[in-house]
Amino acid sequence: MSNRTTGAAGASSEAEWRPNAISRHDTRFATGTAFLAWVFAVYDFILFGTLLPVLSKDFGWSTAQAAGISTAVAVGTFIVALLLGPLVDRIGRRKSMVLTVSGTALASAATAATFHPVYLVGVRSIAGLGYSEQAVNATYLNEIYDVTEDETIKRHRGFVYSLVQGGWPVGVLLAALLAAIFEPLVGWRGSFLIGTFPAIVIAILRRGLKESPQWQVQQREKMLAKEGRVAEADDLARSYGLAPASEAVKSPYASLFHGAELRNTVLLGIAFLLNWFGTFVFSFIGTTVLTEARGVSFSNALQILILSNAVAFVGYVFHGWVGDRIGRRVTIAVGWLLGGICFALMLTVTQGATAVVVLYSLGLFFQIGPYSALLFFMAECYTTHNRGTGTTFINALGQVGAISAGSIVTAMLASGASLNSAALLVGAGGTFVSGLVIFGCRPVAERSDVDEERSVSPH
Repeated sequence: MSNRTTGAAGASSEAEWRPNAISRHDTRFATGTAFLAWVFAVYDFILFGTLLPVLSKDFGWSTAQAAGISTAVAVGTFIVALLLGPLVDRIGRRKSMVLTVSGTALASAATAATFHPVYLVGVRSIAGLGYSEQAVNATYLNEIYDVTEDETIKRHRGFVYSLVQGGWPVGVLLAALLAAIFEPLVGWRGSFLIGTFPAIVIAILRRGLKESPQWQVQQREKMLAKEGRVAEADDLARSYGLAPASEAVKSPYASLFHGAELRNTVLLGIAFLLNWFGTFVFSFIGTTVLTEARGVSFSNALQILILSNAVAFVGYVFHGWVGDRIGRRVTIAVGWLLGGICFALMLTVTQGATAVVVLYSLGLFFQIGPYSALLFFMAECYTTHNRGTGTTFINALGQVGAISAGSIVTAMLASGASLNSAALLVGAGGTFVSGLVIFGCRPVAERSDVDEERSVSPH
């Protein structure tokens, strides 16, 4: 009698279990906090590059030492980003969202206490959590938008996500503005501390996020499988439109190079890495390229950078909108091809500041803008079991691209090549080729095993 009662209670419990329902308020709250977290992650990321010359002057570091520190930080960021990927799939999306913005706060605060180059490399490596913010955002919001009760966001998910990704140019401009205002008043230490407080507030707010229903189903499935109820676990996953864990490769990173994931992992990785050649040349050292390679005055170069970041925000929104209509893969590829062409024309045929401004801005519009479609496309390429690992892995390769581009440009300049030639080959060439590579990716609709989680409710 007791066993029957227990069995009945267990069956009742299984029948009553449901993953989170995602309301209109939940969706918009998640979107808003994702945007703010990305803005301040970018603020911290860009602020370090902006103020590194000030730190170098303060500590008496040579240009070569500063470059070495910057490279070491990029390597550390890459390693932290790699470690984060499997963690996102293991601890859940909600906790990962809190972790990334907490990493931004910690990195900013710890940087303010810098006293030695090795210490600086260590604390700036923690900023790899903030750098991975966009990948974790894409993972979480992709799943949330799939199941939200907000039909408007569900229909226009790419466009809505593009507004979140638009936090990049907002963060860049915020870093430039606040550094110019506060660095003379509170120094570089105070400038980093200023970015800590908003990040802490956002981390607290994110504790109110709901966990992704897809991840909850996956965890429930794993619990049943551990109890030896494998058939029930598989049925549970299928009833919610998810691929059973029993059919997935166990190792998170191994799964990225297996079956349907292999092609997109390899090609997305190559394309992302190559496109960061363009990011390095036209964003990280964009002022140098404009002044030394194209003869633009420094004051005009700063104005161009402000204008171009405003244009980049419009580019994010435009490509997010277009991606919802013609497909994200084609949107990304065509955008990067056009970006490469615009940069090449700027470096070869332009005469005068007006032509440089127009082509440089168009280049950033088409090179940076497609990232709003790219991050969402990356998340769509993987299943719930490895989506966090996949998006953070591809995203981490951007750091490899930046390091590689810097090394190639440095080697070309050392061998006697002009900065204009280096920018053309590395920046414009890398951007154009990355667009060609994207065309080789498998469209998401062609996948036979992707878990199209359009409605996480029992079938």
